[in-house]
Amino acid sequence: MIYNLYIFDKYGTLLYYGEWNRLKQSGITKDEEAKLMYGMLFSLKSFVNKISPIDPKEGFLYYKTNKYALHFVEVASGLKFVLNTDTTASGIKEFLLQLYSKIWVEYVVRNPLWTIGTPVTSELFKTKLDEFVKQSPLFGPKVI
Repeated sequence: MIYNLYIFDKYGTLLYYGEWNRLKQSGITKDEEAKLMYGMLFSLKSFVNKISPIDPKEGFLYYKTNKYALHFVEVASGLKFVLNTDTTASGIKEFLLQLYSKIWVEYVVRNPLWTIGTPVTSELFKTKLDEFVKQSPLFGPKVI
């Protein structure tokens, strides 16, 4: 089950936030939550790179608690995709890379009205992302 998604640029600016099956709210503003999330990612990436007994090829990819899993993918341009799911979700890296290539590149990067480094407000992007997420087997239980 997919709970929520954060997309940050290489400077830590929250470009997009979406949620689908999130049951519990943090009790703080979305801006504060995004800053905490980015700070945690920055610290975890640094920790993994410094403490690893071998050279980590990809670095930090995910962590898992008894309630949820946080998955992380960073693309070459520095965009960071963070997806929170239930603990049984698999194939998330591939899912996020497809989201990047099929949705982000098509409906954000190629949008002449979008300026790099600014939050995404395109309704077309939001609609296509929502369709992409809801069509995925990761989305959640199917209602018959």
